[in-house]
Amino acid sequence: MLYDLAIIGGGINGAGIARDAAGRGASVVLLEKGDLAGATSSASTKLIHGGLRYLEHYKFGLVREALAEREVLWRMAPHLVSPLRFVMPHRRGMRPKWMLRTGLFLYDNLAPRRALPATSQIDLRTAVEGQALLPEMTSALVYSDCAVDDSRLTILNAVDAASHGASIRTRTEVLAFERGADHWEITTRDAAGGFGSVTARVLVNAAGPWSGTIAGMALGLNRAPVRLVKGSHLIVRRRFGHNNAYVFQNGDGRIIFAVPYGDSLTLIGTTDADYSGDPKAPAIAAEETAYLLAAVNSYLKQPITEADIAHAYSGVRALFDDGASAAKDATREYVLSLDTKAAPVLSIYGGKITTYRKLAEAALERLAPHNATLGRPHWTANAPLPGGNFPINGREALAESLARQISGLPRGVIARLVAAYGTLAARVLAGASTAADLGRHFGHGLYEAELDYLARNEWAMTADDVLWRRSKLGLAMNEAEIAAIGDYMATRVSELRSRAA
Repeated sequence: MLYDLAIIGGGINGAGIARDAAGRGASVVLLEKGDLAGATSSASTKLIHGGLRYLEHYKFGLVREALAEREVLWRMAPHLVSPLRFVMPHRRGMRPKWMLRTGLFLYDNLAPRRALPATSQIDLRTAVEGQALLPEMTSALVYSDCAVDDSRLTILNAVDAASHGASIRTRTEVLAFERGADHWEITTRDAAGGFGSVTARVLVNAAGPWSGTIAGMALGLNRAPVRLVKGSHLIVRRRFGHNNAYVFQNGDGRIIFAVPYGDSLTLIGTTDADYSGDPKAPAIAAEETAYLLAAVNSYLKQPITEADIAHAYSGVRALFDDGASAAKDATREYVLSLDTKAAPVLSIYGGKITTYRKLAEAALERLAPHNATLGRPHWTANAPLPGGNFPINGREALAESLARQISGLPRGVIARLVAAYGTLAARVLAGASTAADLGRHFGHGLYEAELDYLARNEWAMTADDVLWRRSKLGLAMNEAEIAAIGDYMATRVSELRSRAA
């Protein structure tokens, strides 16, 4: 088959482009050497935000685009995206109040804002948000952004792409390219070691940290304009008696987020450090842990220690190399590089999860002169992602409906299912009327029925696929439970392959 579009990379940019292109009627194949969202797109700070600090660098266009996307994505995926209030305590020696107020005025007004509340000011001496903070902090500004399940956002874009006819091939490594005048021949190898070939009119390089490698293979570039920057995060036991996030200004000019994570944890991040190692295996360094703890503890009455850390993770961002002297100052804007010397290839450098949908539209606009199908009207802004066909304030009602459908499931499990699958949660439960109907229980509300659903519909193959990218249950599972899930998934995937053969 000759595809209109071959996309290399199953992160948020690749999945977003696949969805948009397939929905316009293009034939699409996406090639991902690991799992969807297996790298950068599952290692973010889990925020949909305008990028308040970018205003200091006069990036008004970037901020405006990101601000507008917050409510677009919330409407598209109300199960994955949630409004969140951010508390920014004022502290002497940091940015003055007038600067913060001016910045947040712009933040409220640069783009349309219909559902998210405007900025306000609170007295930390009386507000619950002040109880965890040092007494010297007496006031704070409070503004709105959103939280997101980054990996599920990526995966559901791929699911929607597949529903529009795209071929999503995970565990498929690209080995070589052959470029013709009007098409690409791509040699691949699957997880079983089998070789294959894909033919496409247009190639999209959305490989994130590997985009430079792909550009080298496809175009012979010795050096692509990619700057690899590692960002690390800590997940610690919750210390705050409320569900708002904090924004802490650090002495080096950076801001550090402390974001509610699940029911009992807090996510702290992020760092910015140039990275030259293997993008597949970044790890938090001791100095990054110390940096994040010091930044947060300079605001807290009760310090967080390493003993409070439940988990840590790192991701590698592939930013466009604009020559900035420090990693924290490198641009977060995306750059689209199109080469049409023969069959077209579009390389994507940079980008933010908040603006992935706009990036996809821009990518197809660049490619439209080479394929009329890609020039069809934009459509994704008003089309919900799978499971997202309910109101932005409808999670509770959906959970109530699910609770009436099935007995014996704790409300916390039902809430997790709604937050992950939305209206598709009923399909995940496979018509069960009691928890016992869901098959084997692997612990923490994870049943055989859900594992089967993920294997059939979301390309899950391993325990890590389930526990870290399609859920965050890896934080709760012990080694024996993880091993049992891994054994089950191996058997289930083998059965599905046998049936397909």
